[in-house]
Amino acid sequence: MDRDGCAREAVGKYGDMLYRVCLLMLRNTADAEDAVQETFIKYFQKYTDISDSEHEKAWLITVATNKCRDMLRYRTRHATESEDLLATYAVEKEDSGILEALMELSDKYRIIMVLFYVEQYKIDEIAKITGISASAVKMRLSRGRKLLEEKYRKEYM
Repeated sequence: MDRDGCAREAVGKYGDMLYRVCLLMLRNTADAEDAVQETFIKYFQKYTDISDSEHEKAWLITVATNKCRDMLRYRTRHATESEDLLATYAVEKEDSGILEALMELSDKYRIIMVLFYVEQYKIDEIAKITGISASAVKMRLSRGRKLLEEKYRKEYM
């Protein structure tokens, strides 16, 4: 497959997933779109024929999350989107409560939870993507679950 064909295929295959990850990290639609766009630009500039789609997906997520972290460092003057707007991106109505709860988690827990539960990465894969140890990933998953449980108990019990 030629370069343009691979580029189109990658955008179609991973675009929505990268947008969700970036939106959850940045909480701003414009910034999330920019991060995804810059991720694909980097992908196209560094294009090599990657035969393993899981490696390609992990590489794209790593680049996107790094871009999001860079944007968060420099985002002191930009406002974030409201949770009401973000809830409109939920696929199903009952998912919006989960999305809202995830949005309230700090970045360090939210990205781990999304990669594990939404994108279904294994702990060691998340460790490679995020650049933290597997034990740190486990701890953040545990703490993230506890925070979500506490939030649920406060609101529904």
